[in-house]
Amino acid sequence: MVIALAACMAIPAMAQKTDLVNPIIGTNGMGHTFPGACAPFGIVQVSPDTDTIPQNIDGVYQPRVYEYCAGYQHKDSSIVGFSHTHFNGTGHSDLGDILLMPYTGETQLNPGTAENPDSGYRSRFSHDTEVSHPGYYEVLLADDQIKVQLTATQRTGIHKYTYPANQTKKLILDLNHGIYNYDGKVLWANLRVENDTLITGYRITNGWSRVNYTYFAISFSQPITHYGYKDFGPIKYGGGLRRFPHEENFPEIGGRQVVSYFEFEGGAKPLEVKVALSAVGTDGAIKNLHAEASGKSFDTIRKEANEKWEKELSVIDAEGNNDQMTMLYTSLYHTMINPSVYMDVDGRYRGLDHNIHQSNDFTNYTVFSVWDTYRALHPLFNIIKREESVDIIKSMITHYQQSVHHMLPIWSHMANENWCMRTYHSVSVLADAITKGLPIDKNEALKAMISTSNVPYFDYTAEYKQYGYIPFECSKSSSASTTLENAFEDWAIYSTASKMGDKQTAEIYKKRALSYQNLFKPGFGFACPRYKDGSWKEDLDVLETHHQGFLEGNSWNYSFYVPQAPTNLIKLMGGDRSFVNKLDSLFTMHLPDKFFENTEDVSREGLLGTYGHGNEPSQHIPYLYAWSSQPWKTQYWVREIMNKMYRNNIDGLCGNDDCGQMSAWYIFSAMGFYPVCPGTDQYIIGAPYLPYLKVNLENGKTFEIKAPKVSDKNRYIKSVKLNGKVYNKAYITHDDIMNGGELIFEMTSKPNKGRKLEKPYSLID
Repeated sequence: MVIALAACMAIPAMAQKTDLVNPIIGTNGMGHTFPGACAPFGIVQVSPDTDTIPQNIDGVYQPRVYEYCAGYQHKDSSIVGFSHTHFNGTGHSDLGDILLMPYTGETQLNPGTAENPDSGYRSRFSHDTEVSHPGYYEVLLADDQIKVQLTATQRTGIHKYTYPANQTKKLILDLNHGIYNYDGKVLWANLRVENDTLITGYRITNGWSRVNYTYFAISFSQPITHYGYKDFGPIKYGGGLRRFPHEENFPEIGGRQVVSYFEFEGGAKPLEVKVALSAVGTDGAIKNLHAEASGKSFDTIRKEANEKWEKELSVIDAEGNNDQMTMLYTSLYHTMINPSVYMDVDGRYRGLDHNIHQSNDFTNYTVFSVWDTYRALHPLFNIIKREESVDIIKSMITHYQQSVHHMLPIWSHMANENWCMRTYHSVSVLADAITKGLPIDKNEALKAMISTSNVPYFDYTAEYKQYGYIPFECSKSSSASTTLENAFEDWAIYSTASKMGDKQTAEIYKKRALSYQNLFKPGFGFACPRYKDGSWKEDLDVLETHHQGFLEGNSWNYSFYVPQAPTNLIKLMGGDRSFVNKLDSLFTMHLPDKFFENTEDVSREGLLGTYGHGNEPSQHIPYLYAWSSQPWKTQYWVREIMNKMYRNNIDGLCGNDDCGQMSAWYIFSAMGFYPVCPGTDQYIIGAPYLPYLKVNLENGKTFEIKAPKVSDKNRYIKSVKLNGKVYNKAYITHDDIMNGGELIFEMTSKPNKGRKLEKPYSLID
């Protein structure tokens, strides 16, 4: 297999960072990754899609579609085509816009099936012919012996097709194809043949993004000689268009299920195709095309894409073995795919109100999987990508300003709020940015945070405020977990208001931040749902994930979700000894299959005991030992998680990467610390994973982390020095990092149980 993505020296300090990335690494068996080409934070991710499983048939959900969240499954043996928009590692999906597929011979306008590829335009392929690097993808379509090469800019996908010399070059443009597709998802598609080398058009889809406008401009390096189309969903009234033989060589094409084809003269010269996208209009797509790709060859753009990725990945220098370096730089690569730029080169963008806006002072972003990414991805940006983080925050505040609900993003993409997951986690993204000193409008941010937390019809906020918890009657699936998460976000508002001197707001939200206490039944030791009358759910199964009040988790895991007040959590769980015993049991107990076998995004590979690293609500838990009498256990378990849950294999991730959150966890943990409570300035120290790691900061300074003796055996901290001085805190601050310096760990094979540490922040100490 030519996916030679990580063949590097053992300590690759001088190697190209892009050579250390394996874009194929995805989720265990689920393939929620795309191996194609994209630029850092680009809206275009041009990549192969390997099947066309519908999201539903006549309203009935098709479970296999979950495997195709990113469009690509490594186990498949045929490629349907190459579409231009994809998500990185999400557990639900959309997009797959503007699919192209080169071919020769007979024209077929349906994709065919995996069982019978010859029944459509798809083609067989072999992984032996695949090559994938940041910004580049290559494969041979075996049926017609066409070599496909892909690269990208932020707004443009560039294709290079090398056909057999004696064949007419042909190309499918399928405007009906999509990821998580279904009959009727495409509301309308339109195509104009502007001249013999330029076509423009758009399509409007109704999916996870309820109304998604995707405009495009496509230029060809050779003139079109013949073209046509078919609408597989013909409208009942054709108007005056009926007077034309419009299905062949007619320059205006429109319909609901449009598949078109284009032909070019044969010959050995490759066909290069440039596809620019816009959410504003075809004029915007043409501007994007001219600005980013006009006059440039495929090889030039490929080189530029590689250089951009090399620059972005060079924010970290590290040493380690081949697998460690592959996972580190693959993780770093994953963190810079989403969010994505959602703005034309002239500053115009489609807003949440679906009006066209002009930005003069920030770059507008989209794809905010905030329930996942507030935990580590955004805090990581506040260290290594501060300029982008400012634009992301401004985009979120703009979202709030354009929202009819007056809310920050919950889970939004392509100028739509898709309302996935629970709680208002953009609040802590803003709080963390303010704490970390980003230059944003603090007053407008706080206003947006307060407004978002008070929309009465969102996730039972009215009941939450009334009772101090969300009653179990309101939501059997998430009442308790949403209460816990709301309490954290309310702490973020309290903390921000306190910093800004708004005592009245701070007092209101401090009380709300303590709402987690209302779920801890005295003497029970776990979070438990309650009814409106104050009574407890008596038959709670702390291991069950369905209909127990906890979303995508169980009480065992969610009971540890009090990142704003771990010291008080220890008390609620019965004291230090009980707390440590519960943590130990979480990582070591056996969880029977029945508790996750019917959950499509959880598998045994993502579990340590009943600790579920493959899903976000648990990912801070290994660091909670820092508040206990046994902090060295964090050092043990974090390394276990990294070794088991992140592997240099095709299915190397133990769960959904979720737009970079799981990868951001890995990067922080490799550095030796983690932001358990975003919104504070503290990162909780675990232990470094690598002997050497240097962060090259935007302010020109560097922060070096050295642990020369670290290994699977020497995983425990004997002592720490920061800038030459003994350091005995269980955390490191944001300023410690941003001021630059050197953090040195002396590692040993046995826990240093006598080391006295200053405990991290807790709301109630």
